[in-house]
Amino acid sequence: QVQLVESGGGLVQAGGSLRLSCAASGRASSIYVMGWFRQAAMAWFRQAPGKEREFVAAISWSGSDTNYADSVKGRFTISRDNAKNTVYLQMGSLKPEDAAVYYCAAGNSPRVDLSGYTYWGQGTQVTVSS
Repeated sequence: QVQLVESGGGLVQAGGSLRLSCAASGRASSIYVMGWFRQAAMAWFRQAPGKEREFVAAISWSGSDTNYADSVKGRFTISRDNAKNTVYLQMGSLKPEDAAVYYCAAGNSPRVDLSGYTYWGQGTQVTVSS
């Protein structure tokens, strides 16, 4: 089994930046985890209190294809380092409405719908003060 662990969340002022990380690990051998990660499309979703979980960004297994929600285009950048089994979300020009729990997810393609992802992390909190 593979686990996804997010980190990098915290409190930031509006207009500031944060970088989230999501590392894949597991009880299986490191070779298995690396092979698994290199085939997985990765994505970030977020969920604010009282709201549904929403798509933020996704990246294909190779990194050649990315997809962003309109609300974050031009401000957020998703990237991955397959040698480190890690996907990143660089967030800039943060707004109070970006505050949420951010989740990373793994699936077969960089889709925008939750149903396309079968592995999920536990989430990391991002708080943006105005």
